[in-house]
Amino acid sequence: MEKLLDVKNVSISFIQYTQGLNQRDLKVITDLTLDISEGEILAILGSSGSGKSLLAHAIFGILPENANLNGIIKYQGKELSQKDKEEISGREIALIPQSVNFLDPLMKISEQAIGQTETEEEKKEKKQKQRAIFEHYNLGPEVDDMYPFQLSGGMARRVLVSTALLSNPKLVVADEPTPGLDQNTVKETLNHFKHMKEDGIGVLLITHDIHAALEVADRIGIFYSGYVIEIAKKEDFSGDGENLLHPYTKALYKALPANGFNLIRGHQPLHGEIPVGCPYYDRCEMRMEKCRKERPELIDLGNKKVRCFKYEGGIEDGT
Repeated sequence: MEKLLDVKNVSISFIQYTQGLNQRDLKVITDLTLDISEGEILAILGSSGSGKSLLAHAIFGILPENANLNGIIKYQGKELSQKDKEEISGREIALIPQSVNFLDPLMKISEQAIGQTETEEEKKEKKQKQRAIFEHYNLGPEVDDMYPFQLSGGMARRVLVSTALLSNPKLVVADEPTPGLDQNTVKETLNHFKHMKEDGIGVLLITHDIHAALEVADRIGIFYSGYVIEIAKKEDFSGDGENLLHPYTKALYKALPANGFNLIRGHQPLHGEIPVGCPYYDRCEMRMEKCRKERPELIDLGNKKVRCFKYEGGIEDGT
């Protein structure tokens, strides 16, 4: 499979004013590395407010002006400049936004789905394509003349998904697409991602919902305090979690009600509170002195990755 997106050592920070005019560089994402291929669903799983949505904004070049971005973001092997991001956004790479509030309340659904066109012929072609995609997602002709306030939550989600697919994207980035939805609508939304995968589209699912991630993803990246600490295969989340590598990932899995609801003490460090060493140091039962002083790199173990000193010599050394 062709690698669509390759993110290497990406960090995002903001200048924050403290007392008086003193400044500090507040890192929200640090050393983020991941990749996604054609026909693959990769979920980035992290708690709400952890900063993971900034990854989507970085890919589309829509970070706030006061953001500092370091690292490399490649699409189909080419490193993306800001101009490249603007040119391919909404075309080869499409965003399904976090909120249905992205829909313009003053425009009819079909008008904002089609967008601006240069000629009447182009408008006619896009209208036909829009209607075909809408029908695929059970959005009848009556939806075209509706305004967003007339849509149910599920219909609005389907409109966002359908609109994203109008440009025949190769990669779809879905930013928290399920909050506030009932279970039936969540299931429907996740089925849309499965259909995209069947069509060869790569999907980057950014979510805090572990059940949603386990339902559709091929691989799951665990986000903790601005770091990806593990990228595991979906099938690793099974049994007693014995195939999971990082102690936080194992604890997260065992905290699920079906697995004993075993909660771990403490909380994730807030941005600006992260210790000098491993971000999980204060909560880890297997910590070493080295973990307190040094921050582990993300170790590539083939189809798995982990940020933990236990695996510096490979998976065998971590057992």
